[in-house]
Amino acid sequence: MKILHVHFHDLADERVHPRLLALLSEFTPVVQALPPDAALADVSGSLRYFGTDAPDLAERVRARAGGLHGVRSTIGVAANPMLARMLVADGPPSAVRALPDDPDAVAAFLAPLPAAALPDVGPATVRTLSSYGLDSVGRLAAAPLGTLQRVLGATAGRRMHDAAHGLDPTPVVPGGPAPSIRVEHHFAWDELDRERQRAALLGLSDRLGLRLRGESRAARALTLTVRYADRTTTTRTRSLHEATAHTPALTALAYGLHDRLALQRARVRSFALCADDLLPARLAPRQLVFDPLDERARRVEAAVDRARNRFGPGTVRPAAAVRGLARLRSSVGDPAPGHAHQPLVR
Repeated sequence: MKILHVHFHDLADERVHPRLLALLSEFTPVVQALPPDAALADVSGSLRYFGTDAPDLAERVRARAGGLHGVRSTIGVAANPMLARMLVADGPPSAVRALPDDPDAVAAFLAPLPAAALPDVGPATVRTLSSYGLDSVGRLAAAPLGTLQRVLGATAGRRMHDAAHGLDPTPVVPGGPAPSIRVEHHFAWDELDRERQRAALLGLSDRLGLRLRGESRAARALTLTVRYADRTTTTRTRSLHEATAHTPALTALAYGLHDRLALQRARVRSFALCADDLLPARLAPRQLVFDPLDERARRVEAAVDRARNRFGPGTVRPAAAVRGLARLRSSVGDPAPGHAHQPLVR
């Protein structure tokens, strides 16, 4: 056991995450951020220095995160990042869960889990596997490699075969690019109006697209997290048809996620939109469409990006988001003293 997957719970303030990463770096220099609320740490080089084992280091991290920052955390301790992440998801929060470096123990842990518990296994893959009776990790592990490759393809079948046996060659990359980008919008009061909610989503999609293009990256999935007045949350994730940083595509999917939640009577306190499964933009395939409007929209987007880079991100904003802000202000009048309205687009 040498890998820690640390999940910090209920981080209301994004600024706390870097402080928690600094806390982890006190135990090992090999720390990889997983925004907005997790991190990976390789402690193989720290065990001898601290004179202890990985589960004990994890308990120290959990105690210090709670004592210094008031943050609960769940930590998985295993031989590789995949197993450590799966341990975090297996059980109630705020605990340290360790999996010994023993093939029998790994097999016993994985066997009863559903196939969807493995990384990169979405609903479509689950349906395909279930049609062959491969609905659990144990059954996947028992299936011959050739069978999985015939069902899923050569590369995906090999990856599934390795994952079902608890193998993950992914290294912990300190200071590497974050695997996701997250933006948030907090309403000044609990919001019921659907159009104002959509205006906020448009502003978030616009910010997300700008950041992706600025970092020359593209997203293959989008996650919408909704926090309600009672502090409960709902999270939905969907894959994009193709990896992209194009704002209209991000906005369309964000609207789709919002519509599926059917929030007609929900009092929404905040939205968080996260671009997941990122890859370099140069590696992102693009479906060619013979549509002059699409090409024109991309040229306009590039021009807007140049203007924002030169004059500031608030120089140009989506018209619908601005109209939503105007409706918001006109419906409530001027804010009370000391309570300024929060803009829909930052």
